Parts: sequence; C-alpha cells; structure tokens
Amino acid sequence: MGKLLPGLHLFAFLLFLGLASCVESVENQVQIYDNNFSKLDLVNFENGRLLVWRNDTIAGFYHNEEVAVTLYDLPAHNYLKLSVEILIHDSWDGNWDDGISGPDFWYMGIDSVDVVRTTFSNSPCESLYCLYQSFPNGFFRQNYPKAGAIETNLPSLCLGGQTSTSRYRVEKLIEHSKVDSLRFFMRDELKQANSFSPKCDESWSIAKISILAIQTNS
Repeated sequence: MGKLLPGLHLFAFLLFLGLASCVESVENQVQIYDNNFSKLDLVNFENGRLLVWRNDTIAGFYHNEEVAVTLYDLPAHNYLKLSVEILIHDSWDGNWDDGISGPDFWYMGIDSVDVVRTTFSNSPCESLYCLYQSFPNGFFRQNYPKAGAIETNLPSLCLGGQTSTSRYRVEKLIEHSKVDSLRFFMRDELKQANSFSPKCDESWSIAKISILAIQTNS
C-alpha cells in the first residue's frame, strides 16, 4: 500500500508549509485512509451516516455534532497529512457574533487536539453588509465569504431553489508519531437560535477523507 516517493517533491511541500526546518528527505508515505463513501464504507466511524446528494454518496448531514474515524496499527511515521473535502450547506454566518446566528465554527483534529479551528460564511457580501469568515485561515481572520472554496453556488441542502452550498478542501500537515491508534475527528459549533429548524438552516457534510502517514529521516 505504501510507496517510495522522490524526497525532493515532498520536501518542497513540507518547506512550503513551514515545517521543514530539520527535514532532510522523505523515506516514504503511506495512505492509511481514503474514503469518498462511494462504497458505503463507515467502518470504524463514530456518528457516521450516509446521504445521497446530487447523485453522490456523502457522509452527513451534521449540525452541532462530532464525527470521527479511528485507525489502528499505523506504519512508522513522523508526520500526518490530513485532507478532507467538506460541503458547507445553507446559511452559515462566519465570524458574525451576535449570540443568535453566529459565529459558526468548524473544527478538525487528532485524538483530543484541534488542529483546525475556523469559520465559514455563505452569506452575501456587499459594501455595507458582509459576514466575513476565517477560512482559509484560523479564527479570527477576516476573509470574504466563500474564500478558498473549490466550488460555490451548489444547490442548497434544505432551502429549496437556492444555491447555497460551498465545497472546501481542508488540508493540514502535522507532526505525529503514535502508531497504536489514531482518532481523526471533525465537529462544529453552529448558532441559529432564530430559525424554526436550525439543522436545516445550517449544516455540513463530508465528501472525502484522505490521511497520509509520512516518514522522513529528520
């Protein structure tokens, strides 16, 4: 399952992310998890459920919930590359903090440690009114709604006739060396106290998860 990669290529990637100060070269990388849910695979998932959306099977949808997958017997490594593609559905309000409709947080982490804490916004942005989001940075950065999205204006999940779903790829390279087990989680904190159906008003789903274990000779 693993293969030897040219060290220079991944070294450049590590350097780009600012994590290569002591890295000399890459010995190998192993894809320890890869799931786009097309095979209906929820093995080792917590709170996993499947949904058909736009003729694709995805995991979702979630509102103020945590989902996780636990892996065992990892190969030797000193880095993990975490990559997920998520769908942000409907009326997320980003950094807006009124105690009623925001801020709308999304998290990703390993075991009990958050490695991503950010916000998303699907709201319109005009000269006098703009609900900024933090992504592609961590909270609290003021970026325009849908910044960094790989697709926008996709059909709404719940709000009929609207195009209010955005698709993002969230990636993180972290130092990690534990081999017995790994619990990869995603969760959210959404506020929509003035909605008749908060879960329908704001939710998210998972289109793809990929986890690479990387061994360097640092």
